[in-house]
Amino acid sequence: MNVLVWLKRDLRVHDHPALTLAVGIGPVLPVYVVEPELWSEPDASARQWEFVAESLAGLREELAGIGAPLVVRVGDAVQVLAGLCKRHGIARIVSHAEVGTAWTAARNLRVAGWAQGAGIAWTEVAQTETDAAGMSPQGARLPPALPLPEVQAVAGVEPGLIPTARALRLAPDPCPHRQLGGRARGLELLDRFLAQRGEAYSTTLASPLVAERASSRLSPHLAHGTLSLREVRLATASRISEHPGGRWRGSLSRFQASLSAREEPVQAQQPEREGPWPTAPSRETDATRLVAWTQGETGLPFLDACLRYLRATGWLPAPLRAMVTSVACWHLALDRDAVGAHLARSFTDYDPALYWPQLRAVAMDPPPRPANPVRLGFDLDPSGAFTRRWLPELVPVPDAVLHEPWRWPEARHLLGHRYPEPVVDFASASRDARTRLRQARLSVGFAETPGGFAQRSTSRTGARRRDSAQLCLPF
Repeated sequence: MNVLVWLKRDLRVHDHPALTLAVGIGPVLPVYVVEPELWSEPDASARQWEFVAESLAGLREELAGIGAPLVVRVGDAVQVLAGLCKRHGIARIVSHAEVGTAWTAARNLRVAGWAQGAGIAWTEVAQTETDAAGMSPQGARLPPALPLPEVQAVAGVEPGLIPTARALRLAPDPCPHRQLGGRARGLELLDRFLAQRGEAYSTTLASPLVAERASSRLSPHLAHGTLSLREVRLATASRISEHPGGRWRGSLSRFQASLSAREEPVQAQQPEREGPWPTAPSRETDATRLVAWTQGETGLPFLDACLRYLRATGWLPAPLRAMVTSVACWHLALDRDAVGAHLARSFTDYDPALYWPQLRAVAMDPPPRPANPVRLGFDLDPSGAFTRRWLPELVPVPDAVLHEPWRWPEARHLLGHRYPEPVVDFASASRDARTRLRQARLSVGFAETPGGFAQRSTSRTGARRRDSAQLCLPF
């Protein structure tokens, strides 16, 4: 029986339960469907596609090494899968179960309806090891993470070209320091993190200067599946078993805990517009502030430095992701959907299964307090090295007022000329943010006490909200 393996966010050969299951059934046809409609969604970007395209090129080489082609087709998933199944005598499709967005959920329903009508069996296999009794949602038992048996490939299939971002009509998206895709690069990052870079992991996650080097930087590889979560956990456990000295134990334990948290099942649908939300200014003001925020031109230096860094790299340390979101939603009172979509496009490691629930935790379910970009700037970048690197126009501003340059006696020569005036009066915006936050917390079941707030009921969904101040687990 010929089996089609439908690849999505699982761009690897090693530790691939769906591929292993398919190989045990019969000749396999690995397929990746490039869906233009998916890539036209507001959470998709060229930087993400370029990472995927590099990963597909690497996967094609891996599959060729075991005698199988990687077939790439552009089009609607139902039409592509139907054509391949008819042309090559496919009777079964195997894929990993997907936790995605509303769009991918609707597409999966269409695929399931077509498959049932066409008499094609579609088995979805879980990727993680936390599913009860090792079973997939359809009941297929997870195969062990063992080397693939001998692979027999469906013959006579044209592999197809991997399209460019331009061919997909994605908007230009310059990201000069973007991480590169492909399993080989992911493995190199993992090895270097566990051998060298990870020692300072637990103490530098919030540092804008150091986190880039001390973090694993594995998040895009886990998001797009060039590495499996299981193999990263096993490699980390092996490193811990060596009993490294110094700060290693604490750092590796914290990293391991982050990996475990990533496996917790979450609902990835973009949040519906419901519940408390900070009242936005007029549409015109909101649009002006939104543009300033997306361009890193708000006049709040540490915030702007983080936003420009994100635009150039596709990455931010996890605590700073929470900060740029919190300020956008509470101080600037920007539209949540616009904020969420912009950040989703900006992150190369965008993973909807993690991103949308955690966005809600920062932007909608009221946090304890709005993030303060001025205080965080002085705390996390006291020398101003990070801020001045990304805002060279602020080089002459003294350290003592770098993160609030409007207090500088010479500010009149700078603000509104080389660097923008703040888009909000920061003191007033902070007071307004605290007021909106207080109202929001009271409206979702928090009781006001002399020491602050105490939760007195569950969240709107009936379950306690996962406390999270991150838009990505700290990798």
